[in-house]
Amino acid sequence: QVQLVESGGGLVQPGGSLRLSCAASGSIYRIDAMGWYRQAPGKERELVAVSAGSTTYADSVKGRFTISRDNAKNTVYLQMNSLKPEDTATYYCKAHAFVIGGFRYYDYWGQGTQVTVSS
Repeated sequence: QVQLVESGGGLVQPGGSLRLSCAASGSIYRIDAMGWYRQAPGKERELVAVSAGSTTYADSVKGRFTISRDNAKNTVYLQMNSLKPEDTATYYCKAHAFVIGGFRYYDYWGQGTQVTVSS
């Protein structure tokens, strides 16, 4: 119904930057929110940032990460600056979407992309 394609993950040194992208496609009628989550080994998945009219950030990334959206392309971005080793995790894209012929909004998830911050 909805597919999310992510790109931009990789290995970066502490203090460096990465830009993640996520494009949604499929039988989409409307997307009213998109966001990024992350999960480190042995830890629970946590919210990083969400764009739903306004933007919300986890306290740990405020001032360093910026989320933005291109609604015409159903795409969300995450600009990550001043990266720290603690940011190492698998990052997941999420879309809160209503599909054509559907009857409710539903959360759709990407496959995840690895971000590793290490010297």
